[in-house]
Amino acid sequence: MILNLTGKKAQIACGLLCCCSMAYAQSNDNSEVVLLHTGWEFSQAGTELWRTAEVPGTVHQDLIHHKLLPSPFYGMNEQKIQWVENEDWEYRTSFTVTMEQLERDDAQLIFEGLDTYADVYLNGSLLLKSDNMFVGYSLPVKPQLRLGENLLHIYFHSPIRQTLPQYASNGFNYPADNDHHEKHLSVFSRKAPYSYGWDWGIRMVTSGIWRPVKIRFYDAASINDYHIKQLSLTEHSAELSNELEINNILPQSIQAEIRINYSFEKGEETVISRSVTLQPGLNSIHIPSEVLSPVRWMPNGWGKPALYDFSAQVVFDGKVVAEQSHRIGLRTVRLVNEKDADGESFYFEVNGIPMFAKGANYIPQDALLPSVTTERYQTLFRDIKEANMNVVRIWGGGTYEDDRFYDLADENGILVWQDFMFACTPYPSDPTFLKRVEEEACYNIRRLRMERGLTVRELQSYFGFEEPRAIYKWQKGESLPTVDNLYALGTLFEVPMDQILVPVIKLHIVSEQQAESCCSHHFLPGYFGYGERPMQLPPFAPPALPAA
Repeated sequence: MILNLTGKKAQIACGLLCCCSMAYAQSNDNSEVVLLHTGWEFSQAGTELWRTAEVPGTVHQDLIHHKLLPSPFYGMNEQKIQWVENEDWEYRTSFTVTMEQLERDDAQLIFEGLDTYADVYLNGSLLLKSDNMFVGYSLPVKPQLRLGENLLHIYFHSPIRQTLPQYASNGFNYPADNDHHEKHLSVFSRKAPYSYGWDWGIRMVTSGIWRPVKIRFYDAASINDYHIKQLSLTEHSAELSNELEINNILPQSIQAEIRINYSFEKGEETVISRSVTLQPGLNSIHIPSEVLSPVRWMPNGWGKPALYDFSAQVVFDGKVVAEQSHRIGLRTVRLVNEKDADGESFYFEVNGIPMFAKGANYIPQDALLPSVTTERYQTLFRDIKEANMNVVRIWGGGTYEDDRFYDLADENGILVWQDFMFACTPYPSDPTFLKRVEEEACYNIRRLRMERGLTVRELQSYFGFEEPRAIYKWQKGESLPTVDNLYALGTLFEVPMDQILVPVIKLHIVSEQQAESCCSHHFLPGYFGYGERPMQLPPFAPPALPAA
């Protein structure tokens, strides 16, 4: 159970800056989570004109709220808002830390989403220079915290001006025709591509704290990752492996108890306990569990989407110091991609039964992502279910969706075809860009990977090019093979993204024992896709990757 308590807003003696009223979220462990969602102000850089701001939010929403921008969705107002993307913006707030909080073993400042190029300062210390909208950050901040008032300041650089030098030195314009500017800068940033414009939407290149921000105070250890692997599933039992990454923040090893709790539909709870020695730093723990007579998750129209509640706890010195929870579904999914009389089949078996996929392509619900409420997500999935769909594809020109999206998909029996965010154009392949891609893949696979047992084949996604000069020659009309579309263009230059994404996917999802099963966020197997072209993972023990 989560208990939300909202504290009081206090005035402080530093001009317009006021204390952030704090919402305390307390779970079953003894950590304390402080939500930093109120008391924010924003300013156009260089003006020192500070106004109230909404967090989570974007600068466009704040400007609209203060009537400094017209509604971007009316008439030709899209043209009147383009100046915003060329400016830098600053956000600030303050919060109070008590002596009791300072005496905890550690504190983490957690950003679930910063859009996009942001410098984060706390009490004068530069903590982070972010450069990826799709990645969350957890920053240890105990040394920077002060008793009493603490000042948090975020400087957002213009995503346009930030990437102009890269464009200027590139030598050609990428064929990102969705980009509504003559200079196609969108490809250089790990940022929702649709915000630069698309054939279905306006151009509104946002900046801001677009997902929640909070501070967590805790003792002894934290659970960095909790992954429930489904190893096998029969009518009689489901064999699972509870895999935890636990960070012992103390300088010495400690004796702790790990508890795995699970139940079905709030019924009788089963508890598994194991004593472990946690060394300083990261510890990998694997605890087997078995669900007898499992009730299988079924797609919409086939039966009930049954879900089990699992939690993992770390107990130290008689206290639950860390906990993570998941709701998972037990079922098998297999991609049937086999030679037949007509060529090669392509369909999915769910729980051993061929499934006729019925669904739709999902684009972001709003150009201003923080505007999407829980009620809108609920309405979306009510409509999906009542339309008799059983699968939805998250398009690769938007974002990796909010947790509410995947939870509602689970609860309504909807499978998810999840794209990586690389729609409809080739992308750069410089080392900095590829490092961002690797971090993005790692973060989002770990966040969304409760899609366990993947049935996979050959990687078919291309977007990075080791020889971008070929695009330059192509644009100049020099002799090249006919290019019918961008996918052919990607194949032409023969730099598959398997060199980046496959090792990450295999590390965080795939094991040979998982090849026939899946559970929880009910993703189609093997399909973190790229744009309109699905990306399938290679078979186990694949041949050597091509030379770079």
